[in-house]
Amino acid sequence: MLIRCWGSRGSIPVSGKEYLKYGGDTTCIELRTKDDSIVIIDAGSGIRRLGNSLVKEKRNELNIIFTHAHWDHILGFPFFKPLYIKDTRINMLGASLAQESIKQIISKTMQAPNFPVRFEDMKAEISYIGACPDWFRIKGLSITPIHLSHPNQGLGYKFSENNKNFVFITDNELTHIHPGGLKFEDYIEFSRGADLLIHDSEYLPEEYNKFTKTWGHSVYLDSLTLALEAGVKRFGLFHHNQERTDEQIDSMVLDCKRIIKEKGSNMECFAVAKDMEIAV
Repeated sequence: MLIRCWGSRGSIPVSGKEYLKYGGDTTCIELRTKDDSIVIIDAGSGIRRLGNSLVKEKRNELNIIFTHAHWDHILGFPFFKPLYIKDTRINMLGASLAQESIKQIISKTMQAPNFPVRFEDMKAEISYIGACPDWFRIKGLSITPIHLSHPNQGLGYKFSENNKNFVFITDNELTHIHPGGLKFEDYIEFSRGADLLIHDSEYLPEEYNKFTKTWGHSVYLDSLTLALEAGVKRFGLFHHNQERTDEQIDSMVLDCKRIIKEKGSNMECFAVAKDMEIAV
């Protein structure tokens, strides 16, 4: 598997010199399988740049999987250029606990008066597979969902290919159980031994304790504890707060590395950045 990050920011896109390293686009991850199938996770603002890249590459067979329906994970959809190309074929799958169908959720991003192009005028052929089952495949890629602890619910995913596992869990509050959410221990077991874990790491402890508890996101130190207890090989901090500068994210990573060293672990730790490529 090859994983590319097109957006790792949370809540809202941002721009400015303080966001150059990690980027300002919201969630969009591209996964390329061994047989070169393309799986896209979420349609945050980062999907715009991904779409431009796919058009240049002339790729027209795509799969999009959604974690949940919050705005920052779908707002880039109308700007995804492959949608306006006749030969494009897209399979869409979504969180089983979404309040509406995928088609209803996505079409809302293009409703008048909020967008000038009608959803019905898109030229791509879209198949709405609907709610993800407990386990499914996209060719040789095995995908296992897990329920998120997040307002309005959603899903994280484990992607497995050739005995390698990539776990992607964003918008997940590890120390508060929302309706439909699971216990900390359940996320440990789900992530056990993963070659790569990317997990929501939005908050600093002081932010969480004072303002943001129950908002659906994790303190980066809790995400680190999850990664260490699950024994993952690589851990990526994700869903960076909209106010978090490059320098501040660097400090979070350094703090994680200090703790990892103190624990006697050799786990690799980094913050997921725009245009980052990770081979699993």
